[in-house]
Amino acid sequence: MFERIDYVVGRIDGDYAYLLRKGDPDAEEKCVARALLPPEIREGSTLAYEMMQYTLIDEMAG
Repeated sequence: MFERIDYVVGRIDGDYAYLLRKGDPDAEEKCVARALLPPEIREGSTLAYEMMQYTLIDEMAG
C-alpha cells in the first residue's frame, strides 16, 4: 500500500535536499540525497513520492 505523499523542497544543501510534507506544518524536514531526486529540482519545487520514487510535479500544467 503505497500512497502518494507530496513534498516541497524547503532547502538544498550540497548533495542533500530537505523536504517538507505538504499539508503537515508540524512534520519534521526529511533529508534526502539529491541523487534520488529529479536533477531539475529547485527550492520551492513540489515533488510526489509514490512507489518508492520521487517525481517533479509540474504545477503550471494543472
